[in-house]
Amino acid sequence: MALPVEHITALTAHWPHLKRSFEVYHGDQARDDAMDALYATFLKPGSLAFDVGSHVGDRIGSFRRCGARVVALEPQPDCASAIRLIFKDDAGVTLLENACGPKAGELTLHVNSANPTVSTASSDFLKAADGAAGWEGQIWDREIAVPVTTLDALIAAHGVPDFVKIDVEGFEADVLAGLSRPIPALSFEFTTIQRTVAYQCLSIIATLGPYRFNIALGESQQLAFAQGVSADAMADHIRALPHEANSGDVYAVLDR
Repeated sequence: MALPVEHITALTAHWPHLKRSFEVYHGDQARDDAMDALYATFLKPGSLAFDVGSHVGDRIGSFRRCGARVVALEPQPDCASAIRLIFKDDAGVTLLENACGPKAGELTLHVNSANPTVSTASSDFLKAADGAAGWEGQIWDREIAVPVTTLDALIAAHGVPDFVKIDVEGFEADVLAGLSRPIPALSFEFTTIQRTVAYQCLSIIATLGPYRFNIALGESQQLAFAQGVSADAMADHIRALPHEANSGDVYAVLDR
């Protein structure tokens, strides 16, 4: 359920630059209900979910309401601290202050202090956003070094997840490059300023197993297709979207 107003106010007092994130991602009960209905198709009590790019933890909350254990990755220190506070009494949440990528090590995270939800490890994402309609005024004003793990390493440490959510602002294909086996279901974010990343993700996933794909635009949590479609059909659908569609999540389900 959405956090009470007084909790959001308390969080904002700690991290005023995250005020908009707390209000958008934790203050809307109808949005939470829609999320829960969608994720309940992938998760049930006892399931395991990975949340790669947790930001302030709204998906963690939804996965927990579905009854799943959650391994969450969030490399931004303030966002990680907020998650730790929100879920401080929840033993079903494991938080790692890591990025995820094609190999273990370290990477540079480009931080947007005024809008941390679009902080990114992708320099190509910064180039794509520069001058793009709808991205005016976005400034990535500092850089931090963060540790990197891989999906394969997470699976080795925590088990095979029933669902993986990947939302890392243009670094999604790099995250998937660190996965060498099929998993039951996953999602990745795409943007219309970097459609090639979505095509790369679809290609990587298709090599792992026989997946079917669906899509939800923005934060609608509403799937566009009654039944999953092929990787090629999904690529065609993304290619045809207007620039104004901006972003969304592609869902991939293993066709067993």
